[in-house]
Amino acid sequence: MTQRNDAPSRRPEAPGRGPAVFTAFGLAAEAEPLAPGLHVVATPIGNLKDVTFRALATLAAADAVLAEDTRVTRTLLAHYGITTPLVAYHEHSGEAVRERMIARMQAGEALALVSDAGTPLVSDPGFKLVQSAIEAGLAVTPVPGPSAAITALMAAGLPTDRFFFEGFLPQKAGARRNRLAALAAVPGTLVLFEAPHRLPEMLADAAEVLGGARRAAVARELTKLFETVRRSDLAGLAADYAASGPPKGEVVVVIGAAVEAPPGPEADADLDARLTAALARHSIKDAAALVADETGQKRRDVYARALALARRADEDP
Repeated sequence: MTQRNDAPSRRPEAPGRGPAVFTAFGLAAEAEPLAPGLHVVATPIGNLKDVTFRALATLAAADAVLAEDTRVTRTLLAHYGITTPLVAYHEHSGEAVRERMIARMQAGEALALVSDAGTPLVSDPGFKLVQSAIEAGLAVTPVPGPSAAITALMAAGLPTDRFFFEGFLPQKAGARRNRLAALAAVPGTLVLFEAPHRLPEMLADAAEVLGGARRAAVARELTKLFETVRRSDLAGLAADYAASGPPKGEVVVVIGAAVEAPPGPEADADLDARLTAALARHSIKDAAALVADETGQKRRDVYARALALARRADEDP
């Protein structure tokens, strides 16, 4: 069933509650009523000023805010004068809790889901609730905002055109190395979360498995007072944290893609042999395309080599 989100139905104000309000820049603002369903709201990862006006309005107008740790979220709500009731929803919340939340939304309530910090569903337990809401035919509305993974990527100074978010690696060394080995072939920048007390050993494993020459960055306490970003290669970062010990605060590790080694003489000879055979039957363009598909090399590089071989053949018949 297709749902339209451009003109959602508005639910009436909840009985017993006054107008939904929040305070920003010392001014009180009234939030519009929300459509029933689940509203997935991104919250600041540290600096409370990073919250969006839409997030504040959603949190103020919701019938309840579902939070991993209600103490953490209460600080945010209090800062902006929001009095919406808080309900604990975390990794230990079972099916019975989800069923109660689904029943509330089916009865016409609007619930806001938040994580302790950042964008919900990124390494937090919100996925099951979103899945249950979708299966129940309820509207799920994303309210975008801060994300630690994207924020670290912005500051790392590594390629961002293609990246892979891994989340947390396994805690045990053997399993962690195995997972790193599986990630070695990912053709893009890696973004990982790590507990600060495990960071030195994780970096040592990454340098060993992925290669110490890979560029990397460790972003700590992003958006907060003591925000720091260390940039080096994996070997250098591993040595730094082995000497200084585990840092304090939240950590995101960003690792650049493996640097492709230039092909050796054997690879060049194989490419030339394939191109020579293809040029005997096809045009330069078609021969280069065929051989590029066979070898996985960049088409423009293969075409340049095919052009050189064709010219050489014309000069030395």
